[in-house]
Amino acid sequence: MKAGKDKVVALHYTLHVDGEKVESSHDNGEPLWILLGHGQLIAGLEKALEEHAAGDEVKATIAPADGYGERQEGQVQRVPKKYFQHAKHLKPGMTTVLALKEGGHRAVTVHKVGMSTIDVDLNHPMAGKTLDFDVSIQEVREATEEEIQHGHAHPPGSAPH
Repeated sequence: MKAGKDKVVALHYTLHVDGEKVESSHDNGEPLWILLGHGQLIAGLEKALEEHAAGDEVKATIAPADGYGERQEGQVQRVPKKYFQHAKHLKPGMTTVLALKEGGHRAVTVHKVGMSTIDVDLNHPMAGKTLDFDVSIQEVREATEEEIQHGHAHPPGSAPH
């Protein structure tokens, strides 16, 4: 079976940026389970996985436009500390998650920490970067109706919700 929209893919990946390893699913030993076509992956990686099957090794170089976008200047915003978990531990250069008023979350980079506010760069930390993925596809299967309704994969042994 080949990967595509509404297919569940189990994969291991390693991400390199500028020749440096940034993260890898091998570090925790568990594959990443993804429901393709539901926005769980950046567009470029999802496209690179299409038409591949279990056992395939995929190397994908993702340009910023198909990854986290280009960096945009003027994206520094001052936010009250109360909107951050563990605000007292944040330092310039650290990456953190900001809860959005409209729901959801956004990865941001701490620019400056003040007495009652934190200036953050709203660009995704990987914005403007070319991403090099090494992917090993472990499994490809049809998604269940429940997975499609929920918009994500349910790995084996996961608790129902």
